[in-house]
Amino acid sequence: MLASAQRELTIPQAIIFDLDDTIIDDSSSVEPSWRAACREAAGQAPGLNADALFAALAPVRRGFWSDPDRHREGRANLRATTGRIVREAMQSLGFDLPALAAAIANRYRDLREAAARPFPGAVETLERLRAMGVRLGLITNGSAAGQRAKIERFDLARHLHHVLIEGEFGCGKPDERVYLTTMRSLGSQPNRTWSVGDNLEWDVAVPQRLGLYAVWVDASGAGLPTDSEVQPDRIICSITELLPPRTDRG
Repeated sequence: MLASAQRELTIPQAIIFDLDDTIIDDSSSVEPSWRAACREAAGQAPGLNADALFAALAPVRRGFWSDPDRHREGRANLRATTGRIVREAMQSLGFDLPALAAAIANRYRDLREAAARPFPGAVETLERLRAMGVRLGLITNGSAAGQRAKIERFDLARHLHHVLIEGEFGCGKPDERVYLTTMRSLGSQPNRTWSVGDNLEWDVAVPQRLGLYAVWVDASGAGLPTDSEVQPDRIICSITELLPPRTDRG
């Protein structure tokens, strides 16, 4: 680990950002979107209860996404994966309705996508860091179409010197190649590069092993899990905290 007060206060040569739940708020809409999709579906099948379906989804979702291989495969096609999850949850309640499961999944994903927004001050932070001469990179897992759409929707590419999307590059985090490729593109060295993101393994542990200074984004403010073996070099709640204090006196 390379934590030091001097490194923390020095402007880095480059920063590699994560996208979802680091620059874009992608998770606060999860529960409301599921509840809305379940509520809308309840009247489409006799006996299907919205609250029961919502409750049945939770263990299926946890079980699916907890497996690294399923996670990698599933995020490549989120709509198909979500349909699979909904169908399994419905089957646990005694309903085997593939068409309705697909409709629920698509409605959920539509609601999630519509609700996504940059965190307050996130885009302005990228603007200021770039104006300060910091080289900015982005590494994001997921499908080429889905992740590129977010970047274009919020006009993020113009603030970044390099963008690496798993579905375009061919592999994603935590594969070391994505970090090494991004640093080469940015012309930066590990000891002058920061990694910033919300995933303790992908955005902190692996970059630290490569010699980067790793900043964990704890957007919920819940704090580091007590059993975490990963120790970030710094913990922030918002990427706006990366900026030095303004010295404007006017």
